[in-house]
Amino acid sequence: MGLISSVFLPLAIAFIMFSLGLNLRISDFTRIFTQPKDLIIGLFSQIIILPIVAFILIIFYPNLPVELAVGVMILAAVPGGATSNFFTSLAKGDVALSISLTALTSLICIITIPFIAVYSYSYFVGTKIDVSILQKSLELFAIVTVPTILGMLVNSFFNSFALNFESKAKVISIVLLALVIIGAVIKYQSDVMNYFKQAGLITLILNILMMIIAFYIGKFFASSIKKAKTFVFELGLQNGTIAIFVADSIFGGGPFIIPAATYSLIMFLTSIIFVYLIKDK
Repeated sequence: MGLISSVFLPLAIAFIMFSLGLNLRISDFTRIFTQPKDLIIGLFSQIIILPIVAFILIIFYPNLPVELAVGVMILAAVPGGATSNFFTSLAKGDVALSISLTALTSLICIITIPFIAVYSYSYFVGTKIDVSILQKSLELFAIVTVPTILGMLVNSFFNSFALNFESKAKVISIVLLALVIIGAVIKYQSDVMNYFKQAGLITLILNILMMIIAFYIGKFFASSIKKAKTFVFELGLQNGTIAIFVADSIFGGGPFIIPAATYSLIMFLTSIIFVYLIKDK
């Protein structure tokens, strides 16, 4: 993706994570010590169950190209985005829990994403790729963790500015995500319909399946139905921008980014449907 992947994409992710940080406080991280049960359930579901479900789905999905299989695993490894906080609010879920889960998974993912991406490639493609997991973790730290911390600092020391800019930042973040997806579509326009036919259905199944699983995990194990609603969007809305960056920076883009692109388009429609279905529960 040329200039888009080397300059625009990292800057877009950095801004999106900065805008997330504008809504964070220290309490969003320390909540794991004061309200551990729901956070631990959410983190375990996001970091462990989601990749396992994606892996099982890939194994049973017929004739999925290996590049798309790796792309789906990358998608399953990335954290939720600020969009999950928005839809949690619409569904009358626990927004504070949603923010905490997004923040914590965004920190943990800098370790888990490169690991899952590299080992998924080895498993599905059948060859090893010469990539330093540590180096990729540091790259993710630079564009995910550092901007998030900067956003938190702005919120702490310039709270009035953060409150005024936060709504604008969310709009800008959505525009940046759209531009990333449009850039990917333009880059691979000759193959995009074929890729969508191959990856669209499996990403739709993963999206809906995780929303259903998340709801029932929350219903049976979380402390309230509001927490269950929160899990729906934390596990059902993945940060497609980060997934595209990882697929492009490690594997050079191509079919590897397609699952993230199709998922990013699909998740908004399914989220609206799920908000309607669960908001009054």
